Amino acid sequence: MSETRVGVDVGGTFTDVVLHTGDGGLVTAKVPSTADQSVGVVRGIEAACERAGIDSREVDAFAHAMTVSTNAILEGDGATTALVTTAGFRDVLELRRQDRPALYDLDAAKPDPLVPRRRRFEVDERVTVDGVETPVDEAAVRALADDIRESGAESVAVSLLHAYRHPENERTVASVLRDELDVPVSASHEVLAEFREYERTSTTAVDAYVTPAIDAYLGRSKPEVTERGVPTPRVMQSNGGIASAETVREHAVTTALSGPAAGVVGAGDTATSVTKKDGLVTFDMGGTSSDVSLVRDGEAERTTDAEIAGHPIGTPMVDVTTVAAGGGSIAWVDDGGALRVGPGSAGAEPGPACYGRGGTEPTVTDANVVLGYIGPDASLGGDLELDVDAAHDALAALADEAGLDDALAAARGVYRVANANMTRAVRRVTVERGHDPRRFALVAFGGAGPMHAGALAADLDVDTVVVPRACGVLSAYGLLAADEKHDAARTHQVALAEADPDAVAAVYDDLVGDVLADIADPDAASVTRAADCRYAGQSFEQTVSVSEFDPDTVAERFHAAHESAHGYRLDDPVEVVTLRASATVERDPLDVAYAGRDDPVTGTREAFFDGAYRETTVYDREALAPGAELGGPAVLDGRESTVVVPPVWTGRVTPDGTVVLERGDRE
Repeated sequence: MSETRVGVDVGGTFTDVVLHTGDGGLVTAKVPSTADQSVGVVRGIEAACERAGIDSREVDAFAHAMTVSTNAILEGDGATTALVTTAGFRDVLELRRQDRPALYDLDAAKPDPLVPRRRRFEVDERVTVDGVETPVDEAAVRALADDIRESGAESVAVSLLHAYRHPENERTVASVLRDELDVPVSASHEVLAEFREYERTSTTAVDAYVTPAIDAYLGRSKPEVTERGVPTPRVMQSNGGIASAETVREHAVTTALSGPAAGVVGAGDTATSVTKKDGLVTFDMGGTSSDVSLVRDGEAERTTDAEIAGHPIGTPMVDVTTVAAGGGSIAWVDDGGALRVGPGSAGAEPGPACYGRGGTEPTVTDANVVLGYIGPDASLGGDLELDVDAAHDALAALADEAGLDDALAAARGVYRVANANMTRAVRRVTVERGHDPRRFALVAFGGAGPMHAGALAADLDVDTVVVPRACGVLSAYGLLAADEKHDAARTHQVALAEADPDAVAAVYDDLVGDVLADIADPDAASVTRAADCRYAGQSFEQTVSVSEFDPDTVAERFHAAHESAHGYRLDDPVEVVTLRASATVERDPLDVAYAGRDDPVTGTREAFFDGAYRETTVYDREALAPGAELGGPAVLDGRESTVVVPPVWTGRVTPDGTVVLERGDRE
């Protein structure tokens, strides 16, 4: 019998839980998120254990995804942070890059730096790419520590010039400050040992900014779960792998996209084997936003060029594009009379009008109620009773404001606008990066994703939609399937033709040592190596895999990768810029038992398709047996989500309960 695992993903509206029992049973739960996220986590675990009929002390492993880091950045309530940098460079965070958020808007504002100028301190030292020119004075750093203490800083970021290559001075500064101050200190050579000073400084500042929040949350959560017999959580990182709570506390910035990364991992785990497409477009529509990503060759696409709220983060993370279009997104009319959806959200409290908790503003969920996709007997989140009249009233008010005929017209408009927002996000990760979406399957999950997937697929000319069994809580499911993963990188810039294989091997040895240091059993880990390369003169890189460092092989891989991404290759010299290593410890695959039940049809209801209400067959999603087939229009009601099958689409149920939908009008 395998171990019993529980995964908990905290979202803006709901906290999702998946419990996998030792005998292959899969139990899900969804509870409203709470201001103190640890409260919702405990409630979710208790709800799942109660449904499974087990005591929480029977749980063997606990994996957790959270929004603590993201919320701290988005809401601007992270730690009071100080920055220590080389004399003359205190304004790097303020200067940023020369690009503008809106090219022709002379008044376009960039976000305020996470560290204001009054808490940015300078230290006399100088390092070049060739080595240390001016050593740092430890006595001066100790005196600087007094100024930092008086500033009220709760955390410190240290980012000195060229510390990615020669960290001696930065190591001294960080060591002294750790001795003198009782606050966390983030050093750039430990956080991101890569060139590009602004991005390295920004990433280090983000790490310092969110570290106290992560540390406090994990410290607060641990006794809450351990007193119920649940193991200390292992935490999902932005790179798609889990790590121990202790490791995450030391590298808090790695949790910036914890939840979305878990969803992509879950999509890849459940959908890769049920379709013969080139890859997967993952589509996660939750209560506040929608996240879109790609999975190719069974692996989630990753990036080191991401931003959250305008703050660059250079650590590896799953490449996710987010749009403010979720089930709770509020619909409104702009000054020009156009219907808009988002970015404002009704959240969990009071939530959409149909929640019956006092919300009156129209949302995407309310539109789905009016369109008949969500039935009057639906129990949203497991314990919320639907208020259909409130949804109609909210959409009717929106119709009056927008000059539309009635609530139905407003609902149709909201549904189409939300879909258009999400379609653009899919095009950004496919068409704009040289991928044809028609060659991919769309994997729909999140509480609202399967209701919109068919319409999105039709707009994109995609003919296959995959809806995993745990689609409403797939990020939580992904936590159970995720491997342990650690990354390390170091800039080592050299012309590929002039690269010294021994010097490169030495850097790789150091990186491998770094990634294995965080693993309890290094012998169980598999290690991969990669290199960021570019043509001489370029300012962007392509990452290629490296087994044994052979310049000719690396060059050919780079040429092929560049041609795939940009449509051409050059005869120009190739440079190596950054070397990377990753260590992965694979988890045992989940063995999920699924049988379905008899009589999956629960009735019919009127739902809106192709310009009119149509009588639509309603199924109990959990009752559909493996091998079952169905045709649209249909609605599959589940505990945490609803699947809408439009006309001309058909569906089949796989042995693990996944529903694969195919469009019948494709040529």
